[in-house]
Amino acid sequence: MKRYTVGLTGASGIIYGITLIRELLAQGCEVHVVVSRAAGLVMQQEQGWQPGENAGQALDSLQSCYPCLISYGNDDIAAPIASGSYLTEAMIIMPCTMSTISALACGSSSSLMERAADVMLKENRPLVVVPRETPLSTIHIRNMLQLAEAGARIVPAMPAFYHNPRGIQDLVDFMVGKVLDILKIPHQMFSRYGEN
Repeated sequence: MKRYTVGLTGASGIIYGITLIRELLAQGCEVHVVVSRAAGLVMQQEQGWQPGENAGQALDSLQSCYPCLISYGNDDIAAPIASGSYLTEAMIIMPCTMSTISALACGSSSSLMERAADVMLKENRPLVVVPRETPLSTIHIRNMLQLAEAGARIVPAMPAFYHNPRGIQDLVDFMVGKVLDILKIPHQMFSRYGEN
């Protein structure tokens, strides 16, 4: 069973990460999820989850269907994914705040999210970050460049329209599909250019 780590941060667009988690689970993968405190607030605002729910409670409905979903709080620095000896195929932070990108670009490891991402870079394993911010300042651009030079893949949340999306979920599925393409995971998330 392939194992992936997914980070959810406080950027708008939490639906991207939730859709990615569901697709990985549907494909039979083991998924380790790290949810920042700010992501919990975004889940309340954008997904209607109840105030006071922690990451584990918010993901309970998924965990009851998929026992290979493991969630951690961002302060759980002793979690297995914080160690380079714990093997994972890749880590995806979707959506990714500019604050998280800044921390990763500087090599910070003050939270589980940062430590798990730092492990991916130091072990030369795939790290994909999906920033969802606009406009970008020169600081944001420099941080993304520094992170890309360290080996991360930067995949801004910029959905395409050539597949004739009919709603928000189609746009979300396109971005999740682009991430899966980078990870070389087959999928049917969107119609490819020239196929529709």
